[in-house]
Amino acid sequence: MDLLDDFRNFTLSPRSKKLIKGAAAITAGGLALGATCAALGISALYRRRRGFALRDKVVFITGGSRGLGLAMAEEFARRGAQIAICARDAEELERAKQVIEREGGGSVMTFVCDVSDREQVESTVRMIENHFGAIDVLVNNAGVISVGPIENQNISDFEEAMKVNFWSQVYATLAALPQMRRRGEARVVNITSIGGKVSVPHLLPYSCSKFAAVAFSEGLRAELGRTGVKVVTVAPGLMRTGSHLNAEFKGKHKQEFAWFSLSGTNPITSISVHRAARQIVNATTSGRAELIISWQAELLARAHGIAPGLVTEVLGLVNRTLPSAGESDEKRKGRESHSVITKSPLTALGEMAAKRYNQKQA
Repeated sequence: MDLLDDFRNFTLSPRSKKLIKGAAAITAGGLALGATCAALGISALYRRRRGFALRDKVVFITGGSRGLGLAMAEEFARRGAQIAICARDAEELERAKQVIEREGGGSVMTFVCDVSDREQVESTVRMIENHFGAIDVLVNNAGVISVGPIENQNISDFEEAMKVNFWSQVYATLAALPQMRRRGEARVVNITSIGGKVSVPHLLPYSCSKFAAVAFSEGLRAELGRTGVKVVTVAPGLMRTGSHLNAEFKGKHKQEFAWFSLSGTNPITSISVHRAARQIVNATTSGRAELIISWQAELLARAHGIAPGLVTEVLGLVNRTLPSAGESDEKRKGRESHSVITKSPLTALGEMAAKRYNQKQA
């Protein structure tokens, strides 16, 4: 009894009470943080396992007749999706259709559509919905690239880049979104670029349009957060798609084409389009917010996020190594701007990709 009485009569000093309360608060906070982390981990694991099954889903890819668009169409088809693609060239679409059915399996629907034209985009979306009943995955992939110094660029170059690289994504998304929201589960995959995070010299119209596309994609994901529609922002670095042959060049055409094709076709600075397509499809099924493709692009984006001024100064030094302005503002395709360098083994991987992914005219 004496011991019990002593315990009952025991009192703590104010300082001791504060220490005990602080320790209890820290312990409670730690337990709460641990429980939250565990819950988030379990939720993420559940979502990853549950995923977004692609079998029998309808996937619509703009600019799906060649390059990255064609590679993605093949990969989606391999996973059991039904494919619809659009592009401006009917013959190119037919060749792509045969490749997708051979490589990926299943049937493919093609639509001739200029994605810079709002009415054509909306009409194409309606035709796909009427045929399939729904669009489960919209991949906004269509794009154009105009390469050259600012002295040789004009207003029309910026306007075209915005129409194809930015407005086409807005047109297609707003046309497909009402039906997607009614269904309650869908994906919008916006193919932007590392050029939409870091503006690169001699690609100003392209970078401006891609910055706008990134803003649209990220803001759209935030606004659709409460719905079952997940928006995935994809920012690829350099890929071996063969697109250098169809990019447009201004200024000193052969010199501009040389640096662009060398950087975009060698394995040190670029990634194979097949690998890129596989990563994009995986990001689509998981519904992740952002995918930056290639470690080089990831490094550049992180460096720019930490020290944007320094990165811009470094890019200024890079610009000094690029060709100066040319006398002509004429646009020429890459395939019209070959030189000894671009026909050498240095670009062999790019040429192989061009043949494989429908970049060369039949």
